[in-house]
Amino acid sequence: MSYFKKILLALSLGLLYIATPIYAEEQTAVTNTPVDSSTLKTNSSDLLTAEEKPQIFDEGLPRASRSGQNLQPFGANLFAGNYVSRRANALDPNYQVIAGDKISLRMWGEATANEVMTVDANGNVFIPDVGEIHMVGTRASEVSNKIKAAVGKVYKDGVDVYANLLTASSKEVTVFVTGSVLKPGQYTGLPDDSVLAFLHQAGGVDPKRGSYRQVLVKRGQQRIASVDLYDFVNNGSLPRTLFRDGDTIVVRPQGSMISVEGDTRNNYRFEFLGNSINGAQLVKYARPDSSVTNIAVSGTRDGLPNSSYISYEQFLRTRLYDGDSVRFVTDAPTPVMDISLEGSHLGNSYLAIKRGSRLQEVLDYVSVDPNEADIGNIYIKRKSVAIEQKKNIDEALRRLERSVLTAPASSDGEAAIRAKEAELILKFVERASTVRPEGKIVVSDRGKVANIRMEDGDIIVIPAKSDVVMISGEVQVPQSVVYAPNATLKDYIAQAGGYTERANEDSLMVVKPNGKVIMGSNLQVAAGDQIMVYPRLDTKDMQFTKDLVQIVYQIAVAAKAVGL
Repeated sequence: MSYFKKILLALSLGLLYIATPIYAEEQTAVTNTPVDSSTLKTNSSDLLTAEEKPQIFDEGLPRASRSGQNLQPFGANLFAGNYVSRRANALDPNYQVIAGDKISLRMWGEATANEVMTVDANGNVFIPDVGEIHMVGTRASEVSNKIKAAVGKVYKDGVDVYANLLTASSKEVTVFVTGSVLKPGQYTGLPDDSVLAFLHQAGGVDPKRGSYRQVLVKRGQQRIASVDLYDFVNNGSLPRTLFRDGDTIVVRPQGSMISVEGDTRNNYRFEFLGNSINGAQLVKYARPDSSVTNIAVSGTRDGLPNSSYISYEQFLRTRLYDGDSVRFVTDAPTPVMDISLEGSHLGNSYLAIKRGSRLQEVLDYVSVDPNEADIGNIYIKRKSVAIEQKKNIDEALRRLERSVLTAPASSDGEAAIRAKEAELILKFVERASTVRPEGKIVVSDRGKVANIRMEDGDIIVIPAKSDVVMISGEVQVPQSVVYAPNATLKDYIAQAGGYTERANEDSLMVVKPNGKVIMGSNLQVAAGDQIMVYPRLDTKDMQFTKDLVQIVYQIAVAAKAVGL
């Protein structure tokens, strides 16, 4: 293996090692008025316990031309499932009688009868001396009462009647489905099937053209039902229609639409009937989060683009029109911040503190076991620091990548070498870009803790006491050994089998339990420290080796934090 490949392999392994969760931590040194860490207390009566904190967004006005068009219309998922035609069941009290159904009739007293009647094509049954009784559309639970009433008009007294729907017909009917549906056509189903079942067969309402609020059922030229699918989505209300052969379901064109995004439970395009609605009506469907404070509205007024940013109370009274885009925004910080605790501590791991609180105010209410917790080496992991340090690392990697891709070559042989080097370096850049810093901030030194201002989402880490020293990197046998008070840095390297031939003996790195990083060759080692040995650089073998190693050190330093 060439020297270049060896050095790149060593650097890559080192990079992957420091990128593991326990070590891939960007850090920032903090210099604040130190506070004695021995003042940790156990009382937690003044702290709020936060189970869930509303997310805070930094939002501007909505971009209706881009985001709103990607939203699905409210109700579009109605047709994602399946609708099975249910078999007609005479035991269902809501079943409606159709032609072909059979009804059992028994009469005794002044007149007698014991027969099974079939509902004819006209929807009637015939009883001698009583005449025709129209039964189609009668609910199964009302069959007996309807026949009793008809018999009672002829026989005033002395006749008892018992009638029961005996069997329900399962004859299929054909229904036309047309209008703004995906697959208009003629479909079969049972007379008692729902409108949704027939719409599902037709592919559902066309989400770009169809109305979810104006679905008509027609029999000839007569409208027999009008269905608003919003009522079904919100309340489960769906008109029950008894279909016949030749009935038609018509989905009307889509009405006025408003797009809703942001901090709501329902991010959809909502259809409304009429020319406009007010914000209070939209809120019933959008169901914004309780944390919402402001609303951004954009649309067109009098032919010109119009945008406004208003309070929630103002929005409830605001008129909204077709094509408007509405974004619900949580634009005011909550009075509390969510803070986490990790490491060696007792009690809750999540706390809610007042915004603007400082570290010592939190530590005053954290209970620890002094025999287990290393309270002199507390540190903080902060999201904003991790984001910024990750950005810096990525920028350095991009600079290296540009240098590799634009490097000149004076001959064909050198060009081939540069191409091979570029291939390996680009692989290294790809692996290095996966580093995910945790944003570690060094806040302790020699038992003193800096009283810094806390940020929302901060994680306070209280390390456990350790009696070992870890040696890793360019040593023969990376391992952890028991701390010896009188041992020097060289002694620990010797316990790890000594340096490898690629080791840089003049620049070692010692990482302290509080995240502080010290670099040099003659360093003091304490219990809980980690010794890291990086590879030696020979700049003659490769023009980019220096830049590459500098980036590795940059990642290592950024992941450990130098100085307090």
